[in-house]
Amino acid sequence: MRDIFNDIFENQPLDPTEAARRNVRPQLRKRFYERAHVAQGGEGFAVLLDERPIRTPARRALAAPSRALAESLAAEWDAQQGVIDPARMPLTRLANVAIDAVADKRADVAAEVESYLGNDLLFYRAEGPQGLVDRQALLWDPVIGWARDELDARFVLAQGVMPVAQPREAIAAAAGRIPQDVWRLTAVASVTTLTGSGLLALALAHGELDAAAVWAAAHVDEDWQMAQWGRDDLALDRRAFREAEFNAAARVLADA
Repeated sequence: MRDIFNDIFENQPLDPTEAARRNVRPQLRKRFYERAHVAQGGEGFAVLLDERPIRTPARRALAAPSRALAESLAAEWDAQQGVIDPARMPLTRLANVAIDAVADKRADVAAEVESYLGNDLLFYRAEGPQGLVDRQALLWDPVIGWARDELDARFVLAQGVMPVAQPREAIAAAAGRIPQDVWRLTAVASVTTLTGSGLLALALAHGELDAAAVWAAAHVDEDWQMAQWGRDDLALDRRAFREAEFNAAARVLADA
């Protein structure tokens, strides 16, 4: 079993668009099990394949902290048809990261999220055109206001892309709300890197915004450009892959 899971989840080009660019065709394992299901045990709610536990690449049990999350993982395995395609298993990949990596490096991961809070996407506003300025304000200002009112974090906004120093007190106040449990921390870190915004990740984690609102806020500039100049199908393909990763993180925040 160990070699199978290492082959499936290690050293695979995850983004199909990037794999195509490199002319890489991943070697996919055939599905070797009849069903995936969940069983409660000492490590939480484990995902089993035909009564056998799944192991992460580091040989740890693939077990979630809640039954709902474990059921979602099992459904992902059950959805594999013919072959097991890691590119279609974002929740399992995120679980592997939580179990194999973040569990041993919580402080480092939290520090990485904190680093985004000093240079967040939401701080840098367009100088024009006015339609884009207004759209940024509509979707971003409520998050800035929430950080001010609920987190006691008063950030400074700027026009353009030149870096602006943020108050240390604001960064510390927001950083104090980064989740510390392994699964939610992993999800927040994932959302942060996918959106470029630690504040959007925190707003999602604390229920201020739902997943759809966060994803829309993260793509204000890209959506504006496509509205003006037309669809970019390659960008949309990559965005769809990232959205699947994002939705997996949102699922963890909802169910962990």
